[in-house]
Amino acid sequence: MPRPPILKIVEIFASLQGEGERQGEPTLFVRLAGCNLRCRFCDTRRAWTGGRTASIESVTAECLRLRDRSGAEWVCLTGGEPLLQDVGRLARRLRAEGFRVQVETNGRLERRLPADWWTVSPKPPGYGTRPVYKRKASEVKLVVSRELTWAAIRRVRAAFPASIPLRLQLESNSQVSLIRTLGFLERAAKDGLPNVRLGVQLHKILRLP
Repeated sequence: MPRPPILKIVEIFASLQGEGERQGEPTLFVRLAGCNLRCRFCDTRRAWTGGRTASIESVTAECLRLRDRSGAEWVCLTGGEPLLQDVGRLARRLRAEGFRVQVETNGRLERRLPADWWTVSPKPPGYGTRPVYKRKASEVKLVVSRELTWAAIRRVRAAFPASIPLRLQLESNSQVSLIRTLGFLERAAKDGLPNVRLGVQLHKILRLP
C-alpha cells in the first residue's frame, strides 16, 4: 500500500490576511518548510528549514478546527516557498471542504494545482518568474528592499498584464522604508506605469499573528 503524502509544516494559524489585495480578510495560514532562496530581508527565516511532518488529513483537520473557531473561508499556503513541496493534493482537499485557496510564491517554481488566488512575489537576484505566472497571477508584490531598483520595477511591471496590480510593499514600517517606497510610487505615476500601488503589512501594524 502506498504511503500517504507527507508535508513539512512550520505552523498553521488563523489571522487576517495582512498583505495585498485580500488585506483584512479572515484567513488561515499554512506555512510550509523550505525555501529555494535566502533573501536578506526575509521575515520568516524560521521556515527555511525544519518543520514537523504532517499528513494532508491532519493539516485539513486542523484547518477545519480553526474555521469553526474563526469563520475563515480562505487558506493561504505560504512559506518559505510552498511550491517546493507537492501541495496539489492538499489544495484539492481543502477546496473539497469548501475552502478557497491562496498560494504565495516567489514564482521561480511551477506546480499544477487548483488555487483561487495567486500572489506572486518576485525576488532578487533578477526578479524573474516562470512565464506561466503572467496568466496565473492575481497580484504581484515587490518588497522595497535595498536590492530593489527602478529598472527591476519597470521590468516586473512589463512582465505582467496591466490589469494585474503591482504592490510595492514596505520592507518595514520605518520612516526610511516609507520614504523610499513613496519615491518609487511617485516615479511610477510620473512615468505612467499602470496599476502600481502601495503595500503595507497590516498584521505587523496591528500586531497580529
